[in-house]
Amino acid sequence: MNNLNDVASHYMPGAPTAIENELILNWYPHRILSRLKECGTKSLLELGLGHGHTALIFNKFFRRHVVIEGSSVVIDLFKTKNKSLNIEIIESYFENYSTAEKFDAIVMGFVLEHIDDPGMVLDRFRQYLAPDGRLFVAVPNAKSLNRRLGVELGIINDIYDLNENDIAQGHQRQFCRATLKSFLGDHGFEVVWEEGIYLKPLPLGLLQQLPRFHDNLQAMLKVGIDFPDLCVGLLMEMRNQKSAS
Repeated sequence: MNNLNDVASHYMPGAPTAIENELILNWYPHRILSRLKECGTKSLLELGLGHGHTALIFNKFFRRHVVIEGSSVVIDLFKTKNKSLNIEIIESYFENYSTAEKFDAIVMGFVLEHIDDPGMVLDRFRQYLAPDGRLFVAVPNAKSLNRRLGVELGIINDIYDLNENDIAQGHQRQFCRATLKSFLGDHGFEVVWEEGIYLKPLPLGLLQQLPRFHDNLQAMLKVGIDFPDLCVGLLMEMRNQKSAS
């Protein structure tokens, strides 16, 4: 099991991946909330604190908000900057967490690519989902346009290879749309909604040289919704197969 404090530098301000991380992490929670706004959802269990962007967004909308985080460094950084939020932060690896509580929504935002046994985590947390609850999963997309270009340019040998950036962030695997759907189905979930996160046609360094850089980033987020197979990330909503049938 990885020591999460070893990769905590990537969750600090000024990290090399900060621009795109902040872009994506401030985008997809609003997409999830748009799915939940008419459901009367009251409780949220969120896996991973990371940069803290998603927790800050979600916390405004839930009466009960629990976050599980395995890195003490990440927790301390978040608590230093945010002292008065109604969030229960539990320091634990996902594999060790246990509760009798049932949650209306569970969010696994960019965590399944990190953990040793994502199938075991899905099985474990399915029991913490309320009967009509919803699970949301976001992961990087192995078949994104920028990774496809990376293969053609010889930067990576195979679409599922881990590159230097993946390894530095503690990634252990790559999912594509088909493999993620199949994996989720194997562990008792039915996908009821999906979309893409951030259609990125060029490396960030080149995008920064174009006029209206930030406008382009927002446009790539909006356009990417309809093209998940080419996007940097995948976002899916699941229900327990028994509840969805």
